Amino acid sequence: MKLLRKLFRLSILLLTVILLLYLIVFIYAKISPKLPIKNAGNIYMYDNNAKVFNNTKNSWVKLKNISPYLIDATISIEDKNFYKHFGFDPFRIIKAMYINIKEKNNIQGASTITQQFAKNLFLTFDKTWNRKIIEAILTIRLEAHYSKNKILEGYLNTINYGGVFGIENASNFYFGKKASDLTLAEATMLAGIPKSPSNYSPFINYKKAKKRQKIILKAMVKNKYISKKDMDNAYKEELNFKKIDKESENTISKYFEDAVMNELRNISSIPSSLIETGGIKIYTTFDSRANDILNKNIHKYMTDEELEIASVIMDPSTGEVKAIAGGKDFSKSEFNRVTMSKRQVGSTIKPFLYYAALENGFTPSSTFTSEKTTFNIDKNKTYSPKNYNDIYANAPISMSAAIAYSDNIYAVKTHIFLGEKTLIETANKLGIKNIDNNISAALGTDEINILNMMGAYSTLANLGTYIKPHFIKKVLDMDGNILYSYKDSKKEVLDKKNTFILNELLTSSYDKALVDYNSPTCLMIAPKISRKYAIKTGTTDTDHLIFGYNKKYIMGIWMGYDNNKKVDVKIGSIMKNLWIDSMEELEINDDDTWYKTPDDVEGVIINPINGKLATNDTKMKLLYYIKGTAPIE
Repeated sequence: MKLLRKLFRLSILLLTVILLLYLIVFIYAKISPKLPIKNAGNIYMYDNNAKVFNNTKNSWVKLKNISPYLIDATISIEDKNFYKHFGFDPFRIIKAMYINIKEKNNIQGASTITQQFAKNLFLTFDKTWNRKIIEAILTIRLEAHYSKNKILEGYLNTINYGGVFGIENASNFYFGKKASDLTLAEATMLAGIPKSPSNYSPFINYKKAKKRQKIILKAMVKNKYISKKDMDNAYKEELNFKKIDKESENTISKYFEDAVMNELRNISSIPSSLIETGGIKIYTTFDSRANDILNKNIHKYMTDEELEIASVIMDPSTGEVKAIAGGKDFSKSEFNRVTMSKRQVGSTIKPFLYYAALENGFTPSSTFTSEKTTFNIDKNKTYSPKNYNDIYANAPISMSAAIAYSDNIYAVKTHIFLGEKTLIETANKLGIKNIDNNISAALGTDEINILNMMGAYSTLANLGTYIKPHFIKKVLDMDGNILYSYKDSKKEVLDKKNTFILNELLTSSYDKALVDYNSPTCLMIAPKISRKYAIKTGTTDTDHLIFGYNKKYIMGIWMGYDNNKKVDVKIGSIMKNLWIDSMEELEINDDDTWYKTPDDVEGVIINPINGKLATNDTKMKLLYYIKGTAPIE
């Protein structure tokens, strides 16, 4: 208790110092230019056709046109002393400090509405002391130049109501009405969302939303805005939510906007003082058609409520990301699995290994025996990988067959033969920096971000040219001044001939010519395939992945559960169908999608199982070789 009292006294001293600093900053704020709050922080995003597809504050509504119930509910739950303090609530700060010290955890916040509004306006969302200092200065500048009503108006027009920003947009989204027409019950339901949109949106968790509504109603009674009878009636009132057609509702486009903001934060030429320019225009790589196709197929195939997705559609020749899904539904989960998560990639790592093999003298006909094998790692350790369903040829198989069946034994033997550092060096060339130096790396046991994988696979799609995936073409201020312009950063990192040969090998994954003791991993979608694709799938206990491409498009998908629950084999079928339906629709009017055979490369009819020349009595497939390396038997 003595320690708590000392800390309490120190807190009082600290607050006194803060008040003095506040007076100094307030004088500075008074003589500083007035912040243009209606335009500040406005983010206009343009798609690849220069059409606006997002404006975070596109329905600004005056305070007098917002339901008094919503205003009173917000003040009661967010900042009951809003009209009394000067931007910061010292008593609330002291209380929060005391509770957090007592509980030894940061469980109590003390941000005022003005502070939260300043945070909404501030574009760089990194959690640094520099940001906090700037937020504090912005808070004081707002208080110095604007009335409380203007600050409250700005706040209500910018906060997040579950992927919907601003009260007018939220009122229409949830109830199909104007913010001025909200009832007490509707207003208290909406006022509860901003604290945690992923928990308190009634479209995500109605029970939690109702509990939050009850807390707000009680706060309104306590603050004498309503009577207890009003509270009881509002809580019992049946809410008529606006019906949403989930298939037409573009729930995944918000993930693209989030990725744009993530990229924006890392562009050094965008000044942190951008807020004072009155907003920005961001010209992005967004393709609304690709987004609609992806959105439609996610709703078509992903009926499991818990199953999640990370998917990217990209133009490999430019590195422009056309569409992403960082999850199934942004209104239910704002966690962007495309930019933020890393997962084990399984067998989708193998093409990088096989490229390295081709570069080191292997050909599509190179063989290893596919059989149960225990590898001696050192004196006391062994490694015994298994093939899917424990199926083995128990005979030598070619690289073509190994790719078609995703044979693990062949991959590990190749990895050992080349030396474990070879895969690491190849992956590094492709922008993947976190491959471990161990025997299991050949089977994709490392966790890699899907965008990193897309960059690596796009290098194969570009016949050896690496280009980093990106979302932004250029950034302008509201006066048309260019703040940033994307500069092409292509780099030749792989041999064109060997990359072409590998791309041809990856068509084995759905080729009927390889149906033998085993079946190709993507044979089930072969009837839907109308043009050539290089495809590789991967599976772990908790992950399903697919990457496939030609020279026009590359698309990658991860599916699994956020809680790392084991995945069912049927998820692989869902993923493959979602992938092929999307790719076929993307290229419906495009026939020029595959690569011309490079000079010094020749096609030879081969038995793709054993890698020898085909005869009338064997399987046949056209495989490609650097001239002079094809089999002669």
